[in-house]
Amino acid sequence: MSESYRALCTDFYVNMKLTVKMELPKTRETVLDFFERTRRQFGAMNQFRRYRDELALESPQTDAPHRWLSLRTSTVRAGCVNAPTLEEAYALHRHVLETAPAYLSISPLDVDFVELLYGFDLSAPGNHDAIVLDALIPGSPLSALLEIPGASPIDCQPVVGLSLGGKGEVEVYFEVKTRSSTHPNRDPEAGDPISIFLTLRKFGPFTDVKALPVALAELARHGEELVERRVVPGLLVPIREAIASGNS
Repeated sequence: MSESYRALCTDFYVNMKLTVKMELPKTRETVLDFFERTRRQFGAMNQFRRYRDELALESPQTDAPHRWLSLRTSTVRAGCVNAPTLEEAYALHRHVLETAPAYLSISPLDVDFVELLYGFDLSAPGNHDAIVLDALIPGSPLSALLEIPGASPIDCQPVVGLSLGGKGEVEVYFEVKTRSSTHPNRDPEAGDPISIFLTLRKFGPFTDVKALPVALAELARHGEELVERRVVPGLLVPIREAIASGNS
């Protein structure tokens, strides 16, 4: 399935985030032990980097798939870019959720939410906001906004949030992110991507850290269905076609 998405976009990635309520430990031994455990599981992840507010372990950028893992103050984040299958992308996230609680002293009470993000990048020169407007707005009541004489689009980044189920334990967000050519520092021919995101969050409380991989599986089940039935036909294909038309 992942390969079919790659045929529709420049890059496809699946990211995971575990957010906790208290600060994560940052001692040398704790972090290196956790990263070493991950490196043993995914041998190409052998590049350790330190940023201002982040410690990261990643594979070379040229690897396919490219994997990364990072620790911030209260989040554990991981990503897999251009994996041949969704299962291969999920493998890193499942590993992190299974091992992070022991290495980072995360208890069920500490867990705020687990997040799964599906991202699609579409390289596009020109005015991104005009492209998104052309793809999503015509034929809707909002199309009247485009009929103002002399007006040109400078911001069109729709976001829609939904709650699944009656208890609101899972939140879903559909989002389009543009990098508009109207910005004075942006080269209109640079081909920066328009990004389409599907983000799913599963909130606590959790009674056992062993429930974290189960939550990931639940989010993946919802996510795959929403990608197939909503994101691809409703956002990805129309925006891709608008880019190809070159009319914006």
